[in-house]
Amino acid sequence: MSLLQIVLRSLRQHLLSTGITAFSIALASGLLMSVWVVKDQARENFTGVDSGFDGVFGARGSKLQLVLNSIFHLEASPGNLSWEQYRLIAADRRIASAVPIAVGDNFRGYRLVGVTTNLFGIEYREGKKYAVRDGYLFNPERKQAVVGSFAAERLKWKVGDTFRPYHGLIFDENKQHPDEYVVSGIMEPSNTPADRVIWIPITGLQNMAGHDAETATDVSAVLVKLRGTSGMMMNQEINLQGNVMTFAWPIAQIMGQLFNKIAPVEMVLRAVALLVALVAAGSILASIYNSMNERRREIAILRALGARRSTIFSVVVLEASGIAALGAVAGFGVYFVIMSIAAWFIRKETGIVLNPLELQPVMAWAPLAMLGLGALAGLVPAAKAYRTDVAENLTPIS
Repeated sequence: MSLLQIVLRSLRQHLLSTGITAFSIALASGLLMSVWVVKDQARENFTGVDSGFDGVFGARGSKLQLVLNSIFHLEASPGNLSWEQYRLIAADRRIASAVPIAVGDNFRGYRLVGVTTNLFGIEYREGKKYAVRDGYLFNPERKQAVVGSFAAERLKWKVGDTFRPYHGLIFDENKQHPDEYVVSGIMEPSNTPADRVIWIPITGLQNMAGHDAETATDVSAVLVKLRGTSGMMMNQEINLQGNVMTFAWPIAQIMGQLFNKIAPVEMVLRAVALLVALVAAGSILASIYNSMNERRREIAILRALGARRSTIFSVVVLEASGIAALGAVAGFGVYFVIMSIAAWFIRKETGIVLNPLELQPVMAWAPLAMLGLGALAGLVPAAKAYRTDVAENLTPIS
């Protein structure tokens, strides 16, 4: 009988313990891959998404808050700029495009963002511009809305549907506006935070019933595309020498600061994932080691039939490696489930799209590491099997 046949027969004989131990390995491997991929893809996407803009002008305050509010539609606005300030920004020769936005309302948690129509023409990715897929662009003078693809999908909206917004960035059913809007168009999917936004004319949001009349022309931020390499000069002029506005630039660097702040949390998650992997390897050791007492007679018979001590040692190590291999393969299923849930949640909350099927280095080294840990875990019970006394364990059972 070959080594492989002996190992397979042993795994079948101890099917329950094999299955439970392999499942623990699958959970460890899946968790390990998920933690690494979520961290790497999230950093890459958050620092790589600028929605087609080079920088953001806003009220004096935090650059990070300004970017999260205007680009990712997460945070509250740090303050407002006047319409005159927007016009000065747009007239600056260093500015290629300037898009003002106003925030402050939502519909069931999906933000309404007031914007001018020049947003729909901005290239958010090379060769890709924000565009309307179904219907048509809103009329700036009417109560119409262009809905991001993800928001439209979740709200089950189509062209012609009507809705009444709610005041504030957090949904409160007691704060509904009397204004009624019509869905004029659904946006082409962009896989950016814009997909989860309800876009309406900026004058409509500024003048909506219940809003402060004194700030009716204010804007929350101005998204800009720059000409040439004027960003550093404007950063010096606005942020270091001025005291009226904040210029958030470059966006990727600002978002990188966010991930630097949460780096300790990432390290803790990775440490937990590695600890789970070690515990799973320990379960292989415990499972096989505890079965050695039951298998002493079987091992003695194999030895009596001519099997060498090295063969017995190899069988046990291969058995541990086999359990680890089964778990590592099943770990891809666990990984896909965890990543699918994580990707759905992150897209729902931020608009950032993660790809569970994107190949990452961890998908190679994590299963191999689990296989190595399994083999190492098998060394202790293998050593015990190696020392099994043949004569003592072949004594007839009375």
